[in-house]
Amino acid sequence: MDLVLEAADRHLLTPYVYPAGWPEEEPCRQLLSLFVITNLGALALYLLFGTLSYYFIFDHELKKHPQFLENQVSREITYALRSLPWISVPTVALFFAEVRGYSKLYDNIEDSPYGWSGVFLSMLSFLFFTDMGIYWIHRGLHHKLFYKRFHKPHHLWKIATPFASHAFHPVDGFMQSLPYHVYPFLFPLHKVTYLGLYIFVNVWTISIHDGDYRVPRLLRHVINGSAHHTDHHLYFDYNYGQYFTLWDKIGGSYKSPTSFEGKGPHDYLRKLREK
Repeated sequence: MDLVLEAADRHLLTPYVYPAGWPEEEPCRQLLSLFVITNLGALALYLLFGTLSYYFIFDHELKKHPQFLENQVSREITYALRSLPWISVPTVALFFAEVRGYSKLYDNIEDSPYGWSGVFLSMLSFLFFTDMGIYWIHRGLHHKLFYKRFHKPHHLWKIATPFASHAFHPVDGFMQSLPYHVYPFLFPLHKVTYLGLYIFVNVWTISIHDGDYRVPRLLRHVINGSAHHTDHHLYFDYNYGQYFTLWDKIGGSYKSPTSFEGKGPHDYLRKLREK
């Protein structure tokens, strides 16, 4: 995040926003800047990719499903916009620790002992590490001690749209993002790679709520896509994973998507039309 902060300071904050005598490295200034940048960035990612997905990928026929709520899209967006600033508070604290040099993020490819291969391997390990972390956190949030208070609001959306992707209770939203932030404190990761992965995970979160169930046949039971996550919203106890089905299979919570078996939401609507 220090790359973003440096760019913001250079092109906007130092010349136009902050007093000339306020040093860029001053902690309070960095915290304030990170809070604004994080919120604007999260808002831009959510609204931009959510809107694109909603208008160009999401099948609007799903809005005719009996479990699609009245005014659901506006309710999803409103809930997300209220939650994002609260989610950003602990997120900014972790970004601040990164900026102050406590993480293992590095600037140059030469700083990695494995060069470009290290960058590629770190991308894979990031995906597998965060998938594992999110699986167990997500599954834990379904425990009776936490579900009603923190995770149930996200399950209001049985037939989700892309805008449901960030419509979490703030505690739920931050906890499920925690593995992304923990990773660079444990393992070396290139800074630009980290920014790219951060954008990717937000787009992926939108994509598993978009109602587009198409996955290459060979990967249907490997990739945790929208079909799998739709069944999670519908049937509660299955498919907790983020990218892969690995941990669901290990944890005994894997369910083959009903849409792959001709029993999904689209099939239900088709049968209604036939009747």
